Amino acid sequence: MTASVVQLWRFPVKSMGGTPVDRLRIDRRGVHADRLWAVRDVERDITASARKVPALLGCSARYAAEPGPDAGPGNAPEVIIALPDGTELSSADPGVDAALSTVADREVRLTSLPAADDVSLHRLSIRQSRAGFAPSEVRSDFGLSDTEALPDTSVFSTRQMLTLARFATPPGTFVDLSPVHLLSTTSLASLAGAGLPYDVRRFRPNMLVELAQPGGGYPESGWVGAQVTVGAVTVRVTNPTIRCVVPTRAQPGLEPDRALTRRLAEATDRFLGVYADVTGPGVVQVGDPVQVGVPAAAGVWRRTAAAAGQATMRGLQSVLEATLLRGR
Repeated sequence: MTASVVQLWRFPVKSMGGTPVDRLRIDRRGVHADRLWAVRDVERDITASARKVPALLGCSARYAAEPGPDAGPGNAPEVIIALPDGTELSSADPGVDAALSTVADREVRLTSLPAADDVSLHRLSIRQSRAGFAPSEVRSDFGLSDTEALPDTSVFSTRQMLTLARFATPPGTFVDLSPVHLLSTTSLASLAGAGLPYDVRRFRPNMLVELAQPGGGYPESGWVGAQVTVGAVTVRVTNPTIRCVVPTRAQPGLEPDRALTRRLAEATDRFLGVYADVTGPGVVQVGDPVQVGVPAAAGVWRRTAAAAGQATMRGLQSVLEATLLRGR
């Protein structure tokens, strides 16, 4: 298979619009300087997400200057936030929290990623853990009605499930689950059917790749378990990316698309793109070749994940309850 990188994205602030870049440095924790900032929901005492605070997607963020090699947990460079009305504010501006609270219609504050050994902004309370996995909450996060089936969680490993049960985001990062998110132009076109391909901004990948002979379907879903070389970087594809309600939300230049939830359910069982762990750090540039190793045998990754990870939302709830009973 011949493919290449056509877009690279960095997201300075979680749940805000990101910045297309020509090159990315990728290390073991993921994309360098990705999501070093987030918005804290003060009332709920949790890192805010566009699932719960969709107005955040109306904002975008860029760094005031290119982050240096020392940027990371405990050292977040100044970021410039563009509000929906076009106003730009620096993370150093004393009025930034009030402005974001007005946008979010609740009290929030801009928060930088703490040092890697500080889990205070990541850890969930027992109440938050239980609430997060309540069926009603899951349905809300995925834009599901009371009669629609809950999403398939068999793609999550035991480690991932325990992380989801204990933390709002994995310690040391503000990403939802995995360090790198990869998507293909083929998948965007296949999901759209006869229409124009979906705008990549709805799905917020770090890397968008294009196959030389695209064919059709969702090619990266077959890469789970494979080692993928992207320029000088190697990653191991761990999971297909499960899609919540966020891609349906409005963004600057993108109208709400509630029909997308049903389209994803019908076409891909709510998956699009893949998550990956970094196995070999380096630099990726637009135009770099993409080489995919031998993936796990068809179906093996799903059966393995199901056995190890309790396979369904009921299993996820069981792991959660066991974690809570142990006193965390």
